Amino acid sequence: MRIAVLALQGDFEEHEAVFKRLNVSTCQLRQKSDLDLKFDALVLPGGESTVQGKLLRELDMFEPLRSRIEEGLPVMATCAGTILLAQQLLDDPVVHLGTMGISVRRNAYGRQLSSFHTIGNFAGLKDVSMSFIRAPQIEFCNPAVEVLAEHNGRITAVRQNNQLAMTFHPELGTDSRVAEYFLSEML
Repeated sequence: MRIAVLALQGDFEEHEAVFKRLNVSTCQLRQKSDLDLKFDALVLPGGESTVQGKLLRELDMFEPLRSRIEEGLPVMATCAGTILLAQQLLDDPVVHLGTMGISVRRNAYGRQLSSFHTIGNFAGLKDVSMSFIRAPQIEFCNPAVEVLAEHNGRITAVRQNNQLAMTFHPELGTDSRVAEYFLSEML
């Protein structure tokens, strides 16, 4: 098994480290030719969604990745990655991949200084580490989307078929259970 991690910008190395601890091979997607590598799933990391979306288009990776996700490639998205998957951005007219039936508000928790860490429940797992860094908020889900986690009444993790999206960063710290969930439930 091999997990591809979008490595254009953001915290892709942290995701790679989690999968390495789980003895799962990874590869980085940095240019269009990297899409020819053999991989079984994709991680869309946190970072700056506008930059990631722009680079995906400039590097001609946008349509091939969207097609693969629509065809069933398992994908795990955190923070900015969730924004990339959303079918609607409530505070931005630009939609990126648009493969998941969610509406998202960017930076809903405030500026960098408003970032925080908490412990919560995720898909039946207790006491999962959740870091919110300039996090988006999932404000609406269509009926095909399953809510997996909430914090203070706000949706923080969802699943739709082959897509898992979170507004927090589970890859920060030593708790690898969200990655384990992705591997066991989505692959």
